[in-house]
Amino acid sequence: MTTTPILVTGGTGTLGRHVVPLLRAAGRSVRVLSRQRREPADDGVEYVTGDLLAGTGVEPAVAGVHTVLHLAGSNKGDDVATANLVRAAAAADVRHLVVISVIGADTVPLGFLRTKLAAERAVADSGVPWTVLRAAQFHDLALTMAKAMAKLPVVPVPSGMRLQPVDARDVAARLAELTLGAPAGRVPDLAGPTVYPLADLVRSYLTARTKRRPLLPIPLPGKAGHAYRTGANLALEGADHGTRTWEAFLSETLT
Repeated sequence: MTTTPILVTGGTGTLGRHVVPLLRAAGRSVRVLSRQRREPADDGVEYVTGDLLAGTGVEPAVAGVHTVLHLAGSNKGDDVATANLVRAAAAADVRHLVVISVIGADTVPLGFLRTKLAAERAVADSGVPWTVLRAAQFHDLALTMAKAMAKLPVVPVPSGMRLQPVDARDVAARLAELTLGAPAGRVPDLAGPTVYPLADLVRSYLTARTKRRPLLPIPLPGKAGHAYRTGANLALEGADHGTRTWEAFLSETLT
């Protein structure tokens, strides 16, 4: 039986809150790296303090760990944070580095996606056996977008933009499986079961909230607009798909 803990970065975030209990249910102890100091935990979960972006506290976090699940991320700096984690993992006895990334990291020309791609490359070049899963936008993010857009009296909706949102619980289940398994390199992408025009996601949110707002289509300019219009952010072939739908998530979240 494996007794070394699994280090989880971002273990208190949207995804981490689902993954950590799954790892514990599999009988593994978990060490969670957090920027904020937290009270000592029990039930097989330990919190350690560190900052991946600043590179502080990372070496102690990976000490004695054979598997690292890297979930921490933000809109900027993921390449730097991941590089700091990779260096510490390579210097320690880490034998499996599992990383969550985003579908379209190499096809949608946006700054935050470029950092995701750079993070993937840092992992692949690290010398540490690795697994990378790219996932679509979570239902939670789609809901945040819809809420923000619905606050306006007239809702501007990028024309031609489609999303394939996936439930964080489906992603968590897949990540737990990958973390407990052997290094697998780049695995099939994971997206939701349905592709939606962004306008439909906004309309369904407005309906659920019994709100009425006119929607105003606006063009998406530039190379990024072209990438979204051509579905570069979608996973249509050769991908895995979650089972929880946007409609079910919306009903569950808003009731």
